[in-house]
Amino acid sequence: MFKHIMLPVDLAHPDKLNRALQVTGDLARHHDARVTFVGVTGPQPGSVAASPEGFAQKLAAFAAIQAEGLGLSMIETHPVTVPDPAADLDRALERAVHDLGADLVVMGSHIPRRFDLGSHGGRVASHTDVSVMLVRG
Repeated sequence: MFKHIMLPVDLAHPDKLNRALQVTGDLARHHDARVTFVGVTGPQPGSVAASPEGFAQKLAAFAAIQAEGLGLSMIETHPVTVPDPAADLDRALERAVHDLGADLVVMGSHIPRRFDLGSHGGRVASHTDVSVMLVRG
């Protein structure tokens, strides 16, 4: 049913991805689907890496560790550099869905503290033509 699963990852908070990682691994094994981790960063030094190249290396290393832990032969990575990650995240994820040809996006979520703020998952779901699964916790 699904051929290519995209999982946006926030390398600044990898501990918040456990359930989304498990769901992605289960779905990928069940559907024999490819998995691509998408990470968004800025051109300036940040808390995760000093450069976009360093960010790409950290994303690849994270994917390799997760592939082994999830029992997948490989997880691809797609690092995206945007001028302002906070402002450009949603559009970057929407673009990545189409650039990668993903047919499912699995996104980690949290219990909202404020209901007047839109969610990244809701935005991706309403601005792309693919299925989006939000995983809490």
